[in-house]
Amino acid sequence: MNRTARAFWLSSPGAGEIREVTLPEPGEGDVVVRSLYSGVSRGTETLVFRGGVPESQHAAMRAPFQEGDFPAPVKYGYLSVGVVEEGPDDLAGRTVFCLYPHQTRYVVPASAVTVVPDAVPAARAVLAGTVETAVNALWDAAPLVGDRIAVVGGGMVGCSVAALLARFPGVRLQLVDADPSRADVAKALGVDFASPEDALGDCDLVVHASASEQGLARSLELLRPEGTVLELSWYGDRQVAVPLGEAFHSRRLVIRSSQVGTVSPNRATRTYADRLALALDLLADPALDALVTGESAFEELPDVLPKLASGRIPALCHRVRYPDTP
Repeated sequence: MNRTARAFWLSSPGAGEIREVTLPEPGEGDVVVRSLYSGVSRGTETLVFRGGVPESQHAAMRAPFQEGDFPAPVKYGYLSVGVVEEGPDDLAGRTVFCLYPHQTRYVVPASAVTVVPDAVPAARAVLAGTVETAVNALWDAAPLVGDRIAVVGGGMVGCSVAALLARFPGVRLQLVDADPSRADVAKALGVDFASPEDALGDCDLVVHASASEQGLARSLELLRPEGTVLELSWYGDRQVAVPLGEAFHSRRLVIRSSQVGTVSPNRATRTYADRLALALDLLADPALDALVTGESAFEELPDVLPKLASGRIPALCHRVRYPDTP
């Protein structure tokens, strides 16, 4: 078995390279995975790429199999799908998802991979980590049948949340974004779309995922009295002003954070593995293919990531294709 691989490393903020690596000898209970696809989440990964992780968050932001330290050099990523080449009989030959960086082949404990259901194509399974974030957000938010809901911010996370909320019976749901091109994604997900100025108010719940001050302010404006904004945005090293004046107190509005690093306390009996398995099951819906908006070869990552970070390549999830992918 080939014990070498290639991995993408952030060599310095704004610059990446592909390095040759030697794989460790797999131990008992390990699996060797050959990568088929990985995903680049434009929010978190481009923040890491430009060196924008605050020093206070270096420990909290570590990916499970990250090597190196922020800001660089660092090997970072967490949306990998591959085939088990070596491992226990029940995993050998299976397609699996793993929270691993961009690398052609890797060795991890068998407990670190989750089997991709037969109904989910490997190419779509790269979305599992983001759909898992959306699952946790909805566990935190606990929406009710018939709620009036807006999702402000049509990025990868916001669209994932909207896709899951579209399955709730009786809800009035809008995806709100300043970019009119997000209307096409919303349509593919079966969700109504609105610009910020045209969004419907009197919402019971607003999920904010635009990572902008303007989006947060508009989210608060869209609430009914005693309504809740669930804050999913990750601002990195930016300072954000929150409009807590005017009617914020008299209307008894709520801002609540949600973060995938811990399982929602509303689901205290569920584990990380339960949450990820649920996310993969939900990916059987082909409508979620709309969240993958670009694809390139692994060898192109050093050129592609700067373009994703700058917005020259507009993307929700950008999929990376590996050399041996059928």
